Amino acid sequence: MASFVPYHSPAPGDYETKPNSSRVEATALEIEEEWSVPKAKGESSGWREEEGMSLTWKKVWVTASMGNNGSKSILQGLTGYAKPGQLLAIMGPSGSGKLGSDTRQTGEILINGKKQALAYGTSAYVTQDDTLMTTLTVGEAVHYSAQLQLPDSMSNQEKKERADFTIREMGLQDAINTRIGGWGVKGISGGQKRRVSICIEILTRPRLLFLDEPTSGLDSAASYYVMKRIATFDKRDDVRRTIIASIHQPSTEVFQLFDNLCLLSSGRTVYFGPASAASAFFASNGFPCPSLMNPSDHMLKTINKDFEQDTELGGKDTIHTEEVIEILVNSYKSSEMNREVEKEVAELIEKDTSSTNKKRKHAGFISQCFSLTKRSSVNMYRDLGYYWLRLAIYVALAISLATIFYDLGTSHRSIQDRGSFLMFVSSFITFMTIGGFPSFVEDMKVFERERLNGHYSVTAYVIGNTFSSIPFLLLVSLIPGSIAYYLPGLQKGFEHFVYFICCLFSCLMLVESLMMIVASIVPNFLMGIITGAGIQGMMILSGGFFRLPSDLPKPFWKYPMFYFAFHRYAYQGLFKNEFEGLRFASDNVEGGSYVTGEEILTNTWQVNMSYSKWVDLGILLGMIFLYRVLFLVNIKTTEKLKPIIVSFLSSRTSTKRTTSIMQNPNATPLQEVQVT
Repeated sequence: MASFVPYHSPAPGDYETKPNSSRVEATALEIEEEWSVPKAKGESSGWREEEGMSLTWKKVWVTASMGNNGSKSILQGLTGYAKPGQLLAIMGPSGSGKLGSDTRQTGEILINGKKQALAYGTSAYVTQDDTLMTTLTVGEAVHYSAQLQLPDSMSNQEKKERADFTIREMGLQDAINTRIGGWGVKGISGGQKRRVSICIEILTRPRLLFLDEPTSGLDSAASYYVMKRIATFDKRDDVRRTIIASIHQPSTEVFQLFDNLCLLSSGRTVYFGPASAASAFFASNGFPCPSLMNPSDHMLKTINKDFEQDTELGGKDTIHTEEVIEILVNSYKSSEMNREVEKEVAELIEKDTSSTNKKRKHAGFISQCFSLTKRSSVNMYRDLGYYWLRLAIYVALAISLATIFYDLGTSHRSIQDRGSFLMFVSSFITFMTIGGFPSFVEDMKVFERERLNGHYSVTAYVIGNTFSSIPFLLLVSLIPGSIAYYLPGLQKGFEHFVYFICCLFSCLMLVESLMMIVASIVPNFLMGIITGAGIQGMMILSGGFFRLPSDLPKPFWKYPMFYFAFHRYAYQGLFKNEFEGLRFASDNVEGGSYVTGEEILTNTWQVNMSYSKWVDLGILLGMIFLYRVLFLVNIKTTEKLKPIIVSFLSSRTSTKRTTSIMQNPNATPLQEVQVT
């Protein structure tokens, strides 16, 4: 049986000359010595396991629907494994195969030889996109993540030490107080963002680690150092970790860190085995690696058919890339190495190590809510586009309203003016809450990445987001509301002012809740703004101001839109708050009489006077709760239904066994791991 050992030196003739390799390696080793630190005190808090986790896949086929053009095979009968204490690199040209949630799969994918869900804390997936909160510093991002992921059995000091240790592991101690940054805000480099993403996912010391392009954006020395740290995690924390990384164009030094290599082309296995024997395999089939060339570059160039180039066999003879791939695929299928792989897969399936896949504890629900509220508050405070820009615009609009409607008085014409004023406040000022939608979308991206690895519950996220937004919305309601209320001369009395502010706050909260629901359904911010604006426009039209309730068409607009639109309750509550107790000059010039506010509410605005204004406010507050619950239910439903739909589609494509990894919101979804 072939020995799967780390690659220490190239086979004779594979790669004899390595320009500048000694300099790069020396630089990386110097950095490593500088960043070497003792283990954190929190390392002994019940997170270590002696046994590792094995992952096997056997005859895995993945097809993607092409609409009217049928289906296309993404992966074709792959068989392989990943063992504890080893680093498996998956390489191939772009388009060699990506497993997505919209694909149909057949075959076996087993954890420790069994069908089972990946328990929380035992696995982690580092995505290719570095989705991070741009307003946080490096230290804050990792520390907050430690508070969310690590169990309550660890003290706050132990969690901090674990986070600091992980930051130093990835060489980020010099950037610990630097903001991550994003569009319009300068921050850390792309390579540093990648290391922050890795830091966050290795806090729990997972035994099964998936990495998508871990060296993306790093220079040669940093790539070598990061990959060496990843490959030698078990030497520092005593965890026999199984590591699977998809990677493009690794340097020679990085390539030498791979234990095993899975090389794919057009969804087929070109080579699977020790990375140290890959060059010899290519050479034995007539495609030797030239001197002064990186072995990985040679392999990828040889099997890349995107550019229709021919491969030189020697002298002037050439062969088309399609033929090269066929030669290598067939050679591997008939090789002793392939039989050894199948034998190893069979042995791993029979080995009983299921006890290693036990769910670990993370922070309790209350701790999650507190940490998420605090983190979200910091993000909202620092993100100018979240509330501060809106506050400035609201103040400008409030000044405009106050000056245009200055000193309304109690003439008969002021009745319509007061109604228009209150309608504008409750409709168009709150309408501008959609300006924060891009920030909502970024929040949802961070949530989806963290939820992918089960960092916290959906309920904790919704609660944290809700409570963190309340102080800012109160501020946005109070300052512009105060400016807009007193200059026009609305009804005096502190109670009336408080009701006005509460109603404005409720409307802002409702629109924000609505946009959060839209953000969870339509992640594209441009389409989301259009969708949210359309929904609000329909609610405004059916609220009872532009067309009185008795004039609304009964199908759809009266039933049910008039009762579903929160603007109805905002209009009626504000009208009651303003008109009750006032008297206005009558339009009857002969009698010189007056008309009461109650008469105006009943006859002019057709307000339902059977209940008080506080009931309208209570309905608005209840709708806030309902919208937030709908946001929660939408996310939970998507999580539950998505794997069921995928499983159903898979079962219809073939009578073979379907992919057997169970779906779990707290697990790393294998179907999302990019394999090239």
